[in-house]
Amino acid sequence: MTQLDGVIKPKTKRSKRFLDKRAPKLTEDVKTTMIMKGGNASQTVTQALKDIYSLKKPNAVLYKKKNITRPFEDSTSLEFFSKKTDCSLFLFGSHNKKRPNNLIFGRMFDFHLLDMVELGVEKYVALSEIKNSKCPEGTKPMLVFAGEAFDTDNEHKRLKSLLIDFFRGPTVSAVRLAGLEHVLHFTALDGKIYMRSYRCVLKKSGCRTPRIELEEMGPSFDLVLRRTHLASDDLYKLAHRKPKALKAKKKKNISHNVFGTKFGRVHMQKQDLAKLQTRKMKGLRKRRGDVVAEDQDAQAPKVVKVDS
Repeated sequence: MTQLDGVIKPKTKRSKRFLDKRAPKLTEDVKTTMIMKGGNASQTVTQALKDIYSLKKPNAVLYKKKNITRPFEDSTSLEFFSKKTDCSLFLFGSHNKKRPNNLIFGRMFDFHLLDMVELGVEKYVALSEIKNSKCPEGTKPMLVFAGEAFDTDNEHKRLKSLLIDFFRGPTVSAVRLAGLEHVLHFTALDGKIYMRSYRCVLKKSGCRTPRIELEEMGPSFDLVLRRTHLASDDLYKLAHRKPKALKAKKKKNISHNVFGTKFGRVHMQKQDLAKLQTRKMKGLRKRRGDVVAEDQDAQAPKVVKVDS
């Protein structure tokens, strides 16, 4: 591939297919996550990255080597790896005396840093420590957020949006009931964020609807919010903009309510109620003489009387 004035031109068919795959699309592919650790990482951080990678597979890339970088001071290395691996989400783990057991969740827009939130791990239970059956790889989770902070505080709102983007998985048109077996629950309480992972178990209930029970599957985190790097409102709005081709065309006189019910408005011409055919009763029938008299009155010209 050759680069002229910032435009990369392919030389072979293979490089052309590669560039076409990376090019912007109307419907983008599933977002991929890159998971990496810094120059100094504790055993807790290393195991936490592996467990989150297990939840994210197959839409994740795990870097096993250490990367000496500080995202809040210089994000160019993260942007480089994002463009190299075509990843729009990242998770960075580090450990030092000032900020022990550190996890940084972030996302990119056009291969440039958009949002980044730093969370400290205060308590952690690994996936292997909970001896229960696990969900299959690639299971789409159900996300539950509890706590007023997710609706009132600006930083928690952005964190909620980031976590939804991070764990939502692929977009599907329908999900079968048996496929709803993984729940990720986030609770914001007293300045902390509690993340719990459950597996839904469908059991017999004696009727058609099964009885649902939750079994803790792991991993489990007690997190505290540390530093944040949030995009400006204009950039955040630009990142959420949809292409015109994907926007639904408005149809006249058709609307939908919050439940998806379609309502239509029909415009009709004014109806002559005199010609409306009603039920004919004997008492309302007109005699033949009355009908002839009415016709003669209607046909007779009107004469204006003038007093002499």
